[in-house]
Amino acid sequence: MPRTRIKVCGIRSLEIALAAVEAGADALGFMFVKSSVRSIDPDAAAEIMWALPPMVTTVGVFMNASVDTFSDFEEACPTHYAQLHGNEDEATVKACGPAIKTVRFDRATIGRELDRWSAVEEVDAILVDVATPPDGSAPDWAGLAAAAERCTTPIILSGHLTAQTVAPAIRAVRPYAVDVSAGVEVEPGVKDPSLIEAFCRAVAAADRD
Repeated sequence: MPRTRIKVCGIRSLEIALAAVEAGADALGFMFVKSSVRSIDPDAAAEIMWALPPMVTTVGVFMNASVDTFSDFEEACPTHYAQLHGNEDEATVKACGPAIKTVRFDRATIGRELDRWSAVEEVDAILVDVATPPDGSAPDWAGLAAAAERCTTPIILSGHLTAQTVAPAIRAVRPYAVDVSAGVEVEPGVKDPSLIEAFCRAVAAADRD
C-alpha cells in the first residue's frame, strides 16, 4: 500500500519543526487560533517556515475565521494549505482554498460530510477528527473505514493519536495521512522530539504490515 503521510500540528519552534521533519513528518501545522495553547503568531510561523528544508508542506490552521482574517494571516505567512477546523460554509472554504476541511466523526453523519466536502473543488483533503469514547475503548474505526472507502478525496485521520494507538487506526482505516499534536506532547503545547520520532516509527511499522 502507499506510505501513510504524517502531519505534525501545533508547531511553535524551529527546533521542533526540524525534529519533526528529521523524524519523517511530511507536513507541519501552524495553529492560527488565538484561543489555542498551541497558537503562534503568523510572523513567528513565517520565520520557521522560511528555515525549513525543501519539500515540506506547511498548513495554517484556522477556526471560523473570516476570509479577510484568513487573507491577513496568509499575507504574513503564506502556507501551502489552509486547514479549516470550524463550521465554515462552502463559500468560505472555496475562498480560502486550497484547503483541508476538518469534520467531526459521527457514524450517522460522516457519509454526508465526506460527500459534501468532496464536492468542493478547493478541498484537497478531508481531516476526520475521531474522538475517543468516554469509557476509553477504541474509536469506531470500522464505521469510519466504511464511509471512507467510497470517498474520492484523501482522508487525514486525527483524534489524539499516539505512538501506541496510531498503528491500529491505520490498519483499520488506511487513511492517506495521519495528524498528530497532543499525542507527541509532554504537556499541552510542549512537544517532545522523542515522542515525535516514536510516532513516525509507529506509522512506518503500520505501513509495513
